[in-house]
Amino acid sequence: MSIGLIGRKIGMTQVFDENGSVIPVTLIEAGPCYVLENKTVEKNGYQSVLIGFQDRFKNVRKPQKGFYDKIKVFPKKHLKEFRLNDNSNYNIGDQIRADIFSAGEFIDVTALTKGRGFQGVIKRHNQSRGPMTHGSRYHRRPGSMGACADPSRVFKGKNLPGHMGMEQRTMQRIKVVDVRLDDNLILIKGSIPGFNNGIVYIRKTIKK
Repeated sequence: MSIGLIGRKIGMTQVFDENGSVIPVTLIEAGPCYVLENKTVEKNGYQSVLIGFQDRFKNVRKPQKGFYDKIKVFPKKHLKEFRLNDNSNYNIGDQIRADIFSAGEFIDVTALTKGRGFQGVIKRHNQSRGPMTHGSRYHRRPGSMGACADPSRVFKGKNLPGHMGMEQRTMQRIKVVDVRLDDNLILIKGSIPGFNNGIVYIRKTIKK
C-alpha cells in the first residue's frame, strides 16, 4: 500500500516515442497535493494519510476553517485518504508532487464515468432491437418481464431503462509514458474514465 495523488483530467493528445511511433496519452494535472492529517493505529486503528488538492476560496465552513488554520494549510477542495503500512515519512503540510511516479511504471486510476442521463436498454445494456417493419409493435422496448400470475413481480437484476453513467470505475495497470514535473503533468497511455476537468485518483498498481 503506497501513497497516491489527486489529479485533474485535462484531456487526450498524442506523443512520439524514440522509435517515432505515435502513442495516445491522457494528460493529468497531478497535484501538488498537501498532507492534511496522519492517522495512526493507536488513535484511529489503522494508518493512513489524508491529502488535499486545489485551493478552496469560498464556501469554507467554520469548523473546516478551524481545522485548516490549526495545521496552517490553505483550505482544499478535494480530499482523499490513502491507507499505508507506514506513514512516518509524511508530515502535515508536506507537498506531494508528480515525481512520486516515473516513466515506465504502472498505476491504477479511479474516476467517475461520464454521465449519460436516462437511457434505454439498447444503449444502457447493449440489447438488440426488434424488427422495424410496420406492425411488429416491438422496436426498442425492454422486452418481456418474464413473470405472470406467479411470481407476480419482476426479478431483481432485470435490465431496464434508467440512469446511465456517473459511476466510479478503476482502470488498473496503466503505463506512465512521461512525468513533467515543471507542469505537474503525468502522461499515461490510452484513455481513462471520466470527463475533461474531472477529478481522478492515482496510485501505484496493485497488480504485479
